[in-house]
Amino acid sequence: MNYLDYKTLLNNLMAERKTTGSDQSEAMIHYAELNIQRMNRLDKTTVLLNEWEYLFSKMESNVKWVVLTEGWCGDAAQIVPVINKIAEASNGKISLELLLRDENLELMDKYLTNGGRAIPKLICYDESNAELWNWGPRPKGAQDFIDQLKADGADLVKVKTDLHLWYTKNKTIDTQNEIMSMFTQN
Repeated sequence: MNYLDYKTLLNNLMAERKTTGSDQSEAMIHYAELNIQRMNRLDKTTVLLNEWEYLFSKMESNVKWVVLTEGWCGDAAQIVPVINKIAEASNGKISLELLLRDENLELMDKYLTNGGRAIPKLICYDESNAELWNWGPRPKGAQDFIDQLKADGADLVKVKTDLHLWYTKNKTIDTQNEIMSMFTQN
């Protein structure tokens, strides 16, 4: 599905007090509700780095980006809107397709992170459907931040709360820079 279809799905499920995936607990629904708000905020506030315009002008062929995601995933809520913004700005050079992780486990299991099904996962394909690169589930700076919090003994609530503060302060810069790095290396 495209980004608009994804957001429509999330909003329609939320109207029924549901989210994507099989876990329909109050906690997961609460996360999904927060994530819809985060995505709406990022849709309005994300500013792409000027380097993207230059990069798009140098693209010689089109690519397809496939993103594995879920509505309850906090990292996805912080990253998928940025990926969409980049694709929109590419003037059709990047086509974006979003897949629900739990409905595409065969694909997800090809891109495990430390043995886990961590999302979002961005996979870039060329015009002949050959994989060029993949990225995710979060920027290195965010992962380093989480690792330090855990090393300091932070509980899960603090880790999640502080991670979203990290994303807010970072203003999508690390996400954009890392995706740009993958883009330019291949």
